[in-house]
Formats: sequence, C-alpha cells, structure tokens
Amino acid sequence: MEKRNNLCRWIIGIFFVLYIFGMLVFNILNPSREFSESENRKLEQKPQFCLDSLIKGKFTKNYEEYISDQFFLRDFWIGVKSNGERLIGKKENNGVYLGKDGYLFQKFNRPEENKIKDIVESINSFSSLNPEVNKYLMVVPNSTKILEEKLPSFACDEDQIMYINKLKKYIKKDVKFVDVYNELSSKKDEYIFYKTDHHWTTKGAYYAYKKLIKDMGFTPHKKEYFNVKNVTNSFYGSLYSKSGFRNIEPDSIQIYTPKTNEKSKVWYYDKIRDGSENKTVAKDKEYDSIYKMENINKKDKYTIFFNGNHSLVKINSDIKTNKKLLVVKDSYANCLVPFLTGHYDEIYVVDLRYYNENLQKLIKSNRINDVLILYNAKSFFEDDSIDNICE
Repeated sequence: MEKRNNLCRWIIGIFFVLYIFGMLVFNILNPSREFSESENRKLEQKPQFCLDSLIKGKFTKNYEEYISDQFFLRDFWIGVKSNGERLIGKKENNGVYLGKDGYLFQKFNRPEENKIKDIVESINSFSSLNPEVNKYLMVVPNSTKILEEKLPSFACDEDQIMYINKLKKYIKKDVKFVDVYNELSSKKDEYIFYKTDHHWTTKGAYYAYKKLIKDMGFTPHKKEYFNVKNVTNSFYGSLYSKSGFRNIEPDSIQIYTPKTNEKSKVWYYDKIRDGSENKTVAKDKEYDSIYKMENINKKDKYTIFFNGNHSLVKINSDIKTNKKLLVVKDSYANCLVPFLTGHYDEIYVVDLRYYNENLQKLIKSNRINDVLILYNAKSFFEDDSIDNICE
C-alpha cells in the first residue's frame, strides 16, 4: 500500500513538473498579442529594460503585467476561472457584479468630498468664463442605480443619486441641470441598458433626449419620426470583457434614423504630435453618416456610433435652425448626439480625455449658442478629465 502511494506521488510529481516545464516552453514560444478580442483591450507588451525603471519598481511591475497578459491560452484560463467561480456562487469579479436576468453591473465607488468640490469648481469656473452661452449639465445614473433590484443581494453600492443631488446643490444657477432619473426609472422594465456593457441602449438614450431637448426649449421628435433598425444581436460589451463572466446572452444594438431626408456631414479630429507640440487636426475626409456601420463586424460594436471616441467631432446638418451646440462628453453621449442633429445646424463634440485645446476659443470662434456637459455618473465622479474644462 505504501509503495502504491509513493508511486502515485511520483507520477503526480512528474506530471506537475512536466506541466510547469510545458507551460514555460509554450509561454516562451507563444507570440505576443497586441490586442485581446475577448477582453476588448490592448495587452501589455514586453518592457524595455532600464536601470532607472528597475530601481523605481516600474520595470518589475510592467514585466509582471506583460507575463499575465501574454500567458499561454489566457482567454481559455479566464473562462475556466469564471465558470469555476460561478459554480461556487461568486457573483463579483474585477469590480463587476453578475446580477439577475444575465445583467452585468459596474461597481460605483464613493467619490471623495474633495473630488466633488473640484468638479463643482471646474464647472462653475467654466460657466463664469462663458456667460453668453446657454449651459446644460446631464449626469446620467447608470444601470447600477436604475436597475438596482437586479443587483446580487450582497452588493452594497453607494447611492449615485445622493451624489448627483449634492452636485446639483452647488452648481451655479446659470447651469441648468437636466435630471433624467425619473425618465429612466419609469422605463426600467424596458431594454434601456445593455446587459454586457456599461452604456445605455439607444432606447434609453432616446428617453433622456426627450427630457433634454424639452429643457433646451425644443419640441422632441416622437418615436414615429425615426426608423428603428436592429443592426446586431451579437454584441458583447465592456463589462463582459472586464468581468470574465461567460455563458451570458449577447446584447442587440439599435439605431434610430430620421424618416425625413435629413442629411449630415461628419468630420473626426484627433490629437497628433507635431514636433514638440500636440495639435488637434482632421483625421481624414468628411463622412456623410454619423454611423460607422463596418464596425458592426468588430468586437466593440458600440463604435458604430461616431467610430468610437475622438478629441473632437464636428457635425453639420441641413435643417437650418441657426443654432450651434457644443457637447462635452464621455461615451454615453455617442448614441444620444444623433437625436440632436435634428435641432442644430452644427454640433461640436469634445472628449476632454483627448482634447487639449482651449474650449473658450472653440466656443467663440464658432459662435456656439449652447453647451451640454453629458457624462454617466461613474465616469463623471471618477474620471479627472472634467477638471480640464477650463484649460
């Protein structure tokens, strides 16, 4: 009996050594990938050795991330880990909750008081610098708040509405706050948020548009004004990629296009380096559609809206209202802005994460009438880019 046990230990030990050796060989021979389709992100590349970065600990940290990102059959092991954790009842991974009905939710972290104060000061300063334009602020509660009854029972997220209300209290009165909580909450049984992605659906954006455009003094277009088209039923979004949870039904994406012969021209501008200076320049030619339909074949299908995020997007429409709008935004705006082209001759869309030029100059040189600041609650309170609104 003892000999049999020893033999089993030897066999297990040999297999374990062979496994370690095999994985080492496969990892050495495995070519590095630049992008992970399943995680929808760029992967860490092998860092260049530098004594200074080694001393500061950056080289070791970057090399560990490189090994992790380039590990042999990484996507397979992520799936195995996810399935194993689901079997034992785990419903949170990488800041993403697995909720009811196959919904994934992004954890909302409590913003620091100093962070809220900085945001308020930045927006109030921007308002003071631009007294001649109409200013609107929309901070959208995301699915973690609107669909909170679908969260797992152990989830204890901070209340987004409490912080949004605190923001409303201290923002200057000449910045009109557009509150869309009631509009979204009243439609929570409809498909207004993606299950696998952190964005709202086009339908959710449409309900918010109706409230926004009324507050801006326009009459919103009824749903019958649009052709509603389903463009895909196989969208796996950012939360699917981030969480590692698998065996979840994909989302569908719809686009709303006017039934009238409304025409638009679109230009994309992005930051390039010209010598020692960063400049925002036109990336390429003009387009006659706000939709980049070929992106429906990509992993990140949400980029059919304006081909993703850019420093600056300019949209001209032929509706002749003599009104111009600037939208300062995160990616939540990408599927809402198309509804606004029926009310403005010219729309400028700025993403402060990439735009490094002066907004006041943009407003004055283009004689912009209205400014809309549109973010979802999580990125608004966590991202630092809004602090750049006065630079």
